[in-house]
Amino acid sequence: MDRAPALPRRAWAGTLVAALALSFAGAGQASAADVNNVKNAGFESGLAGWTCSASSGTTVSSPVHGGAGALKATPGGQDNARCTQTVAVQPDSAYTLSAWVQGGYAYLGVTGTGTTDVSTWTPGTPAWKQLTTSFTTGAATTSVTLYTHGWYAQAPYYADDISVHGPDGGSGGDPAPTVPAAPTGLAVAGTTSSSVSLSWSAVPDAASYNVYRDGTKVASVTSASATVTGLAASTSYSFRVTAANAAGESPKSAPVTATTAAPGGGGGGGTDLPEHAVTGYWQNFDNGATVQELSDVQPAYDIIAVAFADATTTPGAVAFHLDTAGLGGYTVDRFKADIRAKQAAGKKVVVSVGGQNGTVSVNDPTSAANFANSVYTLMQTYGFDGVDIDLENGLNATYMTQALRSLSAKAGPSLILTMAPQTIDMQSTSNAYFRTALNLKDILTVVNMQYYNSGSMLGCDGRVYSQGSVDFLTALACIQLEGGLSPSQVGLGLPASTRGAGSGYVSPSVVNAALDCLTQGTGCGSFKPSKTYPGLRGAMTWSTNWDATAGNAWSNAVGTHVHALP
Repeated sequence: MDRAPALPRRAWAGTLVAALALSFAGAGQASAADVNNVKNAGFESGLAGWTCSASSGTTVSSPVHGGAGALKATPGGQDNARCTQTVAVQPDSAYTLSAWVQGGYAYLGVTGTGTTDVSTWTPGTPAWKQLTTSFTTGAATTSVTLYTHGWYAQAPYYADDISVHGPDGGSGGDPAPTVPAAPTGLAVAGTTSSSVSLSWSAVPDAASYNVYRDGTKVASVTSASATVTGLAASTSYSFRVTAANAAGESPKSAPVTATTAAPGGGGGGGTDLPEHAVTGYWQNFDNGATVQELSDVQPAYDIIAVAFADATTTPGAVAFHLDTAGLGGYTVDRFKADIRAKQAAGKKVVVSVGGQNGTVSVNDPTSAANFANSVYTLMQTYGFDGVDIDLENGLNATYMTQALRSLSAKAGPSLILTMAPQTIDMQSTSNAYFRTALNLKDILTVVNMQYYNSGSMLGCDGRVYSQGSVDFLTALACIQLEGGLSPSQVGLGLPASTRGAGSGYVSPSVVNAALDCLTQGTGCGSFKPSKTYPGLRGAMTWSTNWDATAGNAWSNAVGTHVHALP
């Protein structure tokens, strides 16, 4: 969510990037001397050996295809995030180029071959995908320039395990992989009536992991966690995991047993909320929108998310400080009294953690405990009904699940738990945000995904949709609805005005058409879901302040429509 006045936050656009690959395309089998001639092919040594235009590249620890690192390159308005490496090759030789990619538009290619330069690309993919092409060097060619790039002002792309495979060019590329060791630390991270979420310790040199249920392989993933769906309720299952790479598959891990929950839909606290509810973020700062006290928040909002609690110097812990000066002298005592008044009127008030600038890190048992303890302290201090997770800089599914389970144990069944992931975070059930939501399905109130500042994304039918349309809202909501969340846990998050986000604003009539399409099958665009979801929770907006700035047009139109849904 935006804190800065009229400044768009970075767009996490696009469809997820496909795998890039340079491949050895010899007429016969590759000889024993063939190697991967790329140095630092898996970005385990940062950007060593690589050059990225306009400082567009960095290395990340998640998502990765193999090992502990991957390239993340972010295009700008005039820059396509081109990352290059000069690779030594032999003349008159055939090579295979390959790489794994994820994210937005991704291109892979080589220049300077002395024959025909080649490239391949993908418009994006929600999971790691391999791109492959081949080339032959000329009679005098001793090096080529390998490159990856994205597309201007589109989503970042990720690339990993890049290979120019063929005769040794003499400069010493990365060593050939060995079979990885068996994974350790396999544990159950969460269960629902139809799914089990697993996590384990990452294995060095692993490119992927295979998940076995009762001896049968049921999933292959690239991160050290997975959610196995389609299970029977109240049933015990045994799971094992292996690690794999180009050299082969490891032995199986030690087994772990998990029992699915009893039958029933998802959903935690908030049983006294309306069946169809409206969420609005209230700004604890002045960024040019109408300054409100909590008592000024429009009556259409059923859940009010107070933005934001921020990180402290204690790992995982958060704190909330009312911006009394920025809000015209609004006092803490009045704020607390306003929370109680909203609750007396049947509203829920939660504290939101993160936002555009939030950097809360929950990545180990200690920080998970600190997070739970600090949020519970805020609930006791101010009277909040729960917490909203709006971490836009990534989260760890294992430890955020642990933290929120701990908070739930402290707060009890009335806890309101909401989330506001970006579109890219909910493209696949393998994404950390989606896994966290599924892990917590039994205590989760609603996920209000942000359908803005996004660019183009994949819908549940595999087609690419551009933000700002009914199709974008319905086809992306379908991913969550068919991916395991209860309809009562899905809301549509949109900006309240053109000034509320950098891009993606749609008129209230478009929001209402999408709600009708999903709940009743009417008002759809070119995409029409295969079934309707009458229990859809509703809608969310950033923010009640921007809504007030625009004359309450959003809450008057969308709020009224949500509450009138059958």
